[in-house]
Amino acid sequence: MSNLDRQATPSVCGGRGFVVAEPVRELLAPRRVQLGESTEVRRLLPNLGRRMVGAWAFVDHYGPDDIADEPGMQVPPHPHMGLQTVSWLHDGEVLHRDSLGSLQTVRPRELALMTSGRAISHSEESPKEHARLLHGAQLWVALPEAHRHVEPHFQHHADLPVVTAPGLSATVILGELDGAASPGTAYTPIVGADVTLTGGAEARLPLDPDFEYAVLSMSGEAEVDGVPVLPGSMLYLGCGRTELPLRAVSDAGLMLLGGEPFEEELVMFWNWIGRSQEDIAQARADWMNGTRFGEVKGYDGPPIPAPELPSVPLKARGRVR
Repeated sequence: MSNLDRQATPSVCGGRGFVVAEPVRELLAPRRVQLGESTEVRRLLPNLGRRMVGAWAFVDHYGPDDIADEPGMQVPPHPHMGLQTVSWLHDGEVLHRDSLGSLQTVRPRELALMTSGRAISHSEESPKEHARLLHGAQLWVALPEAHRHVEPHFQHHADLPVVTAPGLSATVILGELDGAASPGTAYTPIVGADVTLTGGAEARLPLDPDFEYAVLSMSGEAEVDGVPVLPGSMLYLGCGRTELPLRAVSDAGLMLLGGEPFEEELVMFWNWIGRSQEDIAQARADWMNGTRFGEVKGYDGPPIPAPELPSVPLKARGRVR
């Protein structure tokens, strides 16, 4: 999934200037964004109050949507640079195509991890014959300077490690949790986990005090460190925690996101992450000229044109609150 906002504006992010070095409980409200004709997402990152969580730089939550009589997700070919995309489903299927020739149907609790590196393009769509419900999250991970020009590649992992406790099951999507490590390639110290709680369960997840964390609510009713978190909202937790108390009011689904605070200062515009306005301008020119990002074959429709760049130059300068 992509940022299809035709009025895209640059975001400055990264750097440790606004990382909270102690435990906090900062509830982030989503911004609603329309993707195509039938998919609306709740955008949690970047947020006016919080730009990143570790290397996690973009978080959309969508559904559950009834698409039985709808086309469902239809995201035409578009480019990426300087990041990884993480596609995560609770319901439905998404067909991924990219300029490397990858063709993969992604199903619930399977990891689709696309590393854009220097340049890639892809499309995402609901198959013509699809399930009634579509529900999931799309996330981006910023690549550090040492790896942001890596060769693009795509990984699909259907079997992921699971951490269990009474009333709790946590699938490790990326990075490591409680000794269980995802097979997905990570370029920074990071964790992403899908947590399922049964109604009435109380549990504590082990955390790394050097990481900053946030929890995205996917479904049900749960309390995270005593704070009610409803579906489509996200609780930022800061750093300095060794464990996280969870309590399920009903059956609930959460996503735990965390990582070492991202030191580098970034510029994010549309579907690109760079280090300067010049990086972004070059990426836009290359996409509009049909160079560098390759071609997605098999999608029934034209690629998405890039939005215009703002007239006022913007330099990466750390996090903005």
